[in-house]
Amino acid sequence: MHGVLRLLKPDSSLPASVRSSPNHGDRKGRLPDAIILHYTGIATGAAALEHLCAAESQVSAHYLVQEDGGLFQLVPEARRAWHAGIGVWAGDRDMNTVSIGIEIANHGHIGGLPPYPPAQIETVIALCQDLSARWKISPARILAHSDLAPDRKIDPGEHFPWGQLAKAGVGNFVSPCAIVDCPRLETGAKGLEVEALQAMLASYGYGLDVTGIYDAKTQSTITAFQRHFRPARVDGIADPSTIATLHKLIDALPAS
Repeated sequence: MHGVLRLLKPDSSLPASVRSSPNHGDRKGRLPDAIILHYTGIATGAAALEHLCAAESQVSAHYLVQEDGGLFQLVPEARRAWHAGIGVWAGDRDMNTVSIGIEIANHGHIGGLPPYPPAQIETVIALCQDLSARWKISPARILAHSDLAPDRKIDPGEHFPWGQLAKAGVGNFVSPCAIVDCPRLETGAKGLEVEALQAMLASYGYGLDVTGIYDAKTQSTITAFQRHFRPARVDGIADPSTIATLHKLIDALPAS
């Protein structure tokens, strides 16, 4: 029900303003164990704030980071914000329930994917560090919206500085392997190589079935992977650079 619980003060110790959104629900006894980063895709941060706080929009996020680095909290962290929509990660098909959503004011691809200002990224880093420490969220669970829903979402986009975040201990990231012109896997390919690729993507967390067929879902998943981890060329084709970067990324995960 809208308005059951209003946000009265920030959960974080970071400087933040409160603007309570009515769009949230119950976490059903689960705790947040992931952070999902979005861009707003709206021309200005001010317009995005109004949209995320309007009951009729039926969307929200826990936090909004403005272009100048200003931070708003919109939904209590203990509540389920409506930011991720339909998607899957590591077998979980209700990521809203287990995640904290951070919207980053940026016009997005529709606006030419403008650069993320340094002050804005500094706030995103500080917020992710704070959330990760308080909720014990692992780096590999700091995700792009496009990771969860590769066939319908593209944010926060290939210009988002994941490498800079990783240097501050935010997110799982490795230096992408060099792009070379070699044989590659693409739509229509079949066989054990495709099966192995799908299995690696699924083991990392992507919601992809292992079929041995390089279909549209595999292409969109590779595109999302490239957008996050190998942004120099985002084309949905599994070239050696993409596959080697995936191997390197999986190897970088802590032993479980």
